[in-house]
Amino acid sequence: MPARPQDPQRLLAAVTAQRAALGLPAWNGGLSAAELGAGCVAAVLAAIDADPAGAGLLLPDAVRAAVGYLLAALAQRAPGRAVEVRVPPYAAIQCVAGPRHTRGTPPNVVETDPLTWILLATGRVSWAEAVAAGRLQVSGPRSDISGYLPLGSGRPAAP
Repeated sequence: MPARPQDPQRLLAAVTAQRAALGLPAWNGGLSAAELGAGCVAAVLAAIDADPAGAGLLLPDAVRAAVGYLLAALAQRAPGRAVEVRVPPYAAIQCVAGPRHTRGTPPNVVETDPLTWILLATGRVSWAEAVAAGRLQVSGPRSDISGYLPLGSGRPAAP
């Protein structure tokens, strides 16, 4: 299952709202899905920095957009269908070359919550830290995707 294409209008609304919640100026970056997705990641990381508990400033649409953007980046970096990466309730993808899974429960699964995925994918939390803290559930012999992470710098540029 490939990552679903993201609608630039929804991404723009999400990044605009998240930036407004942070008291930041309106988005003035590019309007492609990739640029807006990266902007959502930056805005969500800024919200996490401003409120480490994560409840007050994070907007669900921005978190959804950041999760989708980062999952799509993983699918590009590790094309294939051997591992299913799940970030409920927002998205799931299949990635990593190898035996293709087609029916039933996949043998190789990575599952985590949205904030852990964003932190893991941007390098703010290591694979080992997430597993040790119980924030990342993995099953199957091919489920260790740590070699493909991080996907970003953890501090993407935000116009």
